[in-house]
Amino acid sequence: MNKLIAGQTPLRVLAVFGTRPEAIKMAPLVKELRRREQISCAVCVTAQHRELLDLVNRHFGLTPDFDLNVMQQSQSLCGIASRIISGLAEVLANYPADLVLVHGDTTTTAAAALTAFYSKKAIGHVEAGLRTYNKASPFPEEGNRLVTGQLASLHFAPTASNAAALAQEHILDNVFVTGNTVIDALAYTVRSDHRFSQSALERILSDYSRTVVVTVHRRENLGQPLQNICAALRDLALAHPDTAFVYPVHPNPAVSEPVHAVLSGLPNFLLLPPLDTADMHNLLARCHFVMTDSGGLQEEAPALGKPVLVLRRETERPEAVRAGTARLCGVEYGEIAAAARELLENEVSYTTMAHAVNPYGDGAACRRIADAIEYVYGLRDAPPAPFGEVSP
Repeated sequence: MNKLIAGQTPLRVLAVFGTRPEAIKMAPLVKELRRREQISCAVCVTAQHRELLDLVNRHFGLTPDFDLNVMQQSQSLCGIASRIISGLAEVLANYPADLVLVHGDTTTTAAAALTAFYSKKAIGHVEAGLRTYNKASPFPEEGNRLVTGQLASLHFAPTASNAAALAQEHILDNVFVTGNTVIDALAYTVRSDHRFSQSALERILSDYSRTVVVTVHRRENLGQPLQNICAALRDLALAHPDTAFVYPVHPNPAVSEPVHAVLSGLPNFLLLPPLDTADMHNLLARCHFVMTDSGGLQEEAPALGKPVLVLRRETERPEAVRAGTARLCGVEYGEIAAAARELLENEVSYTTMAHAVNPYGDGAACRRIADAIEYVYGLRDAPPAPFGEVSP
C-alpha cells in the first residue's frame, strides 16, 4: 500500500464540489473529516449549479471557504471546465492542501482533478470505479470519471464491483471499498415528522394512497427519449387515477419545456421546481416507487426500501439491478409503461423489489473514507475494514 506524506499536521484536505448531487454526497464526509483532530478540511465550491448547490449547503450547515461561482447562463462544458481550472488554480496557489477530494463524475470533478494534478497535489476520488464502458453514455460523466480515476492517488469505491473495475484498469494502490456516502446523508435528512416546504406536496401525499416519484434530466435523454418518457408517464397517470405522480423538474429548458407541455394539467400529476435535500429524501421515504435517470436516486431509494425503474439504456450502478432493487427500463414508451404497470398492478413483483437488500452502504462510508485517509498519511495504523457488497 503506497503511503503519502503530508506537508504538516493537521493534514490539510480541500473538498471540491459544485453540483447538488455532489454536495449531498460530500457534505456528510466534510462533517466527518472536521470531527477528526488530525485533519483540517476546507470546502471549495465551483457553483457549477448555483441555486441547487446552495440549497444543499444550507441544509447541512456548510459555508464554503472558497467559492469559484462559475455558473453562467447557457454555459458550455468547455466554459465550465476552463473557469474551474483558472479559479481553482488560484485557490491551490494560496491554500497548502495535502489532498484534494473530488466526487463522482461531473465537469467539476474532472476539471478539479486536472487542476490538482497540474498543481502537484494528491487527489482523492470519492465514488470511484463506476463504469458503463460507453464514453458516449452517460455523457460527459463516463469520460469525467475515467480521467479522474487515472489522476487520483486515493480511490474510494462504493462497492467491490467498483474496485474490480479499477483493477481492470490497473488501478490497484490505495483503493478502499467504503459504501456510498449518500446513505450516510440520509441520516441527516429523513425524519418521520418532516413537514414539506410546499403545501401542494403535503396535499397530494395526503390525498392519494400511493405516490410515484419521477426525475429525468440527463443529457442523453433530451429530445426523443424524453418525449417517450413523458408520453408513457401521461398514459400511466391517466390509467391509474388513484396514484399520484410527483416530478421535481430540472430547470434546464430542454427538460422543463417538453415536460410541462405533455404533463401539465393532469389532476394526479404534480410538477414542481427542484426540491431541497430534506424534502426530496423525505418524499422518497414516503413514495411507492421511483422512476428516474438519476444516479443518486438509484442509491438512495433502495436504502429506503423503494423500487427503482431506471429510465436509461445502461447504468454504471449494476449492483442495484443484480440485487433486485432496480430495473433497467430503457427509454422506449412500451418498456417504460410495462415496467411501471407491473409495479402498480402486481403486488408480488413490487414486494420482491421493495424487500431486496440495498447494496450501496450501511451508513458508515464517511467514517471509512476518513479512516482510509488517516491510514494512507500515516495517522492510523490499519486501514478500515471494507464495506461488503451484498451478493445477488
